[in-house]
Amino acid sequence: MGTKERREREREKLRALILDAAREMFVERGYEGVSMRKIAEKIEYSPTAIYQHFKDKDALVREICREDSQKLTEELKSSGAVEDPMERLMACGMAYARFAVENPNHYKMLFLSQLPAAAYEGDVAEFGKGEPEMDGYALLRQQVGALAPEAFRYPGMDPDLVAQTLWAGVHGVVSLEVTQCLQGWVDWHPLEERVRTMLGAMAAGLFREVR
Repeated sequence: MGTKERREREREKLRALILDAAREMFVERGYEGVSMRKIAEKIEYSPTAIYQHFKDKDALVREICREDSQKLTEELKSSGAVEDPMERLMACGMAYARFAVENPNHYKMLFLSQLPAAAYEGDVAEFGKGEPEMDGYALLRQQVGALAPEAFRYPGMDPDLVAQTLWAGVHGVVSLEVTQCLQGWVDWHPLEERVRTMLGAMAAGLFREVR
């Protein structure tokens, strides 16, 4: 490996270290409780090293959200291999839950943290807004839209509202899991059972046929 390649590899390694440390700190302390200096102290580098990668804290938060959103979307795309449209929605919900439990800090950062507007401001193309290949919500909306109109329980149901309702239901179940809410107090059923039950209940109310 040449000097240039080695430097680039070290640079990428440091960048990943910064992102991982920052994500963990933002989840634990909140946006206001974290500074570039504190992140530098955690990874035992100078603040200058971080500023060489990110111009400020907003840029750092934005990059974490962009990378984590794309990581989630990649997980959701695994449901695309399921042929039946209704089963595909169920698989998408399970993929969402799987992402959360395997990447709890990523999930908390995206959906359980109070982030500044700057986290999603600017060029929306960076996040692929509206593109199912990059935008998890657009992928879910696409899957709902793939259902035949007669599949909806009530005529004229808005696919966006259906997609948002499905997301909200699964998010509630998953959030209780990743935050370890009332562990030891509630004898929780396995997560997969809870997600499938939630999806089944919502499907029964939203669609004519539940499989």
